[in-house]
Amino acid sequence: MDYLQIFLLPTIAIVVIGYLLGSISSSIIITKKFSNTDIRTMGSGNAGMTNVLRSVSAKAAIYTSIFDFAKCAAASLIGRQVFQYVCNANSAPSYLIQYGILIAGFACVLGHIYPLYFGFRGGKGILSTGAMMLVLDWRIFAFAVFIFVVTLLATKIISISSIFAAVSFPISAFLTTYYDYSTKSSAFGTLPTSYMIVVTVFAFVFAALLVYKHKDNIIRLKNGTEKKVSVRHKDS
Repeated sequence: MDYLQIFLLPTIAIVVIGYLLGSISSSIIITKKFSNTDIRTMGSGNAGMTNVLRSVSAKAAIYTSIFDFAKCAAASLIGRQVFQYVCNANSAPSYLIQYGILIAGFACVLGHIYPLYFGFRGGKGILSTGAMMLVLDWRIFAFAVFIFVVTLLATKIISISSIFAAVSFPISAFLTTYYDYSTKSSAFGTLPTSYMIVVTVFAFVFAALLVYKHKDNIIRLKNGTEKKVSVRHKDS
C-alpha cells in the first residue's frame, strides 16, 4: 500500500488547518480588549501567557491560556479524526492516527509562534504543545505537567519550568512508546519499531523548537536577571 499517496492530501489539509488555527494569537487579541495595546509592545515583548500575566492581568492571562490550549487541542483532534478516517477507509494500521495528531499539532504550534495574521511574531508554544501532548498520550502530558510544577515550585521562574517541561517531551515520548512496544499493551495493537522512532523524533523537534524560542530567557537565566513569577493585579 502506497501510504504516501493515500496520506498526502489529508496531511496537507491538517497542516493548513493547524497552522491557521495556531495563527489566531489570543494574547494579542485579548490584550487589545483589556488595555487597547499590543502585548508585543509590553514587558518582554513576547505574545504569550507569561507576558500577559505580568503586563496586563491575571484574568487576561487565564483567557489567553484557555484559548491557546484549546486551539491546539482542536487542531490535534482534527488531525486525529482525519487520519482515523483515512486509516479506516484504506485498512491502514491504526497507529498512524497518532501521526495525524503530531502533524496537526506541530503545524498549530508553528502558527502560534509565527502567526500569519500578526506579522509572524507570536508566542513560544508551551501551552499549545501541552494540548497536543494531552491528545497524543495523557501519560506524556502528565509527565510534562509534573516536571513544570515541580520546577516552578522550586524556582518560581516560569521560563525554566517551561524549558524543563519541553525537554521532558522526547524523554517521556520514548519511554511510553517503548513501554507500549515492548509490552504490546498499546490500544493500537502491536507497534513497529518505526512508530517509537517517529514519535520520539517528533517530540525531539518540538522540544528543540521550544527551547530555541526561549533563547533570550536562557541568556537572562545565565545572567541571573530572569524574573520570577509576578502578576499585574489591576485590570486595565
